[in-house]
Amino acid sequence: MKTKSLFETVTLGSTTLDNRIGLAPMTRISATTKGWATDQMASYYTSFARGGFGLIITEGTYIDDKYSQTYLDQPGIALEEQAQSWKQVVDSVHAAGAKIFMQLQHSGPLSQGNRFADETIAPSAVQPKGEQLSFYLGEGPFQTPREITKEEIADVVKSFVHAAKRAQSVGFDGIEIHGANGYLLDAFLTDYANQREDEYGGSAENRVRLLVDIAEAVRDAVGQRFTVGMRISQAKVNDYTHKWAGKENEAEIIFGRLGKTGLDYLHVTEFEAWQPAFEPGEASLAALAKTYSQLPIIANGQLEDPEKATKIIEAGHADMITLGKGALANQDWAHKVQSGKPMTVFDSEKVLKPIAKIKAFEL
Repeated sequence: MKTKSLFETVTLGSTTLDNRIGLAPMTRISATTKGWATDQMASYYTSFARGGFGLIITEGTYIDDKYSQTYLDQPGIALEEQAQSWKQVVDSVHAAGAKIFMQLQHSGPLSQGNRFADETIAPSAVQPKGEQLSFYLGEGPFQTPREITKEEIADVVKSFVHAAKRAQSVGFDGIEIHGANGYLLDAFLTDYANQREDEYGGSAENRVRLLVDIAEAVRDAVGQRFTVGMRISQAKVNDYTHKWAGKENEAEIIFGRLGKTGLDYLHVTEFEAWQPAFEPGEASLAALAKTYSQLPIIANGQLEDPEKATKIIEAGHADMITLGKGALANQDWAHKVQSGKPMTVFDSEKVLKPIAKIKAFEL
């Protein structure tokens, strides 16, 4: 099998990567109770850099001391002390030869543990589907959120800006805005979660407005020499089968609008990245993102098979791939592909049970 394309250089904004293989952002709840990054986290992320991953994207990191925290022991970059704790992670990953982006996250309606607030906020007061994730210390149904005010929306935009600037100040190569998986920004995108009647609700053009506002504000704040991307999905951690109601027409609006914001890339995640995004239809969500945004695309979703990873790049549907479960099972995935060594199969019992903290065997 020829996998040469996986090991070509690629440029995202101002960041040139040694290959097209990245670590997907994955929540590990291994920070301190105050949201500081730890020595263990530095070792964890560095292990993937040493294993040949050209890009490391951190777990979702909360951005303010209000409503953005999603899980207890989640890392933050809301405060300067939190930002400084990340320097050891950045320096260690750089020393191992990789680049590192921080994913910035606002929980919105899906918070399971926030030391700053007891209530949650969302575009509308709609109780989220499903139940909290036990391996992230949650239990029972999600609480019904309070509808976010216009003033609070403006504060969220500012929080993303301040968090991005803090990440830039401690040496990250870029940031990724978390617009996926049911959290606040994706809740605005989601028809049943967003029942607003103002300029942030209703049509797809309105529902994508907050994501556009944040992307533009962050770009203006950090300048052109700092990479800014955004993650987009249809599925959510609490609603795995969700599809955009407007199908490809909605994809054209969402990706088209985001493509004009100054973002350097979109990171598109689906259960299986190569599958058609909608029925009827043949194009994957990654391919639609590429067509309508005209931006570099990172594809994510069951691409640990090197053949599938290679095909999605060579088809022109993505410029890069990221791995989650495949990376946890094979921190040296890139080296194994190059040498033809067999892959270790992901074992969720070892990684996610009883809780999703970094395990010693992973290092």
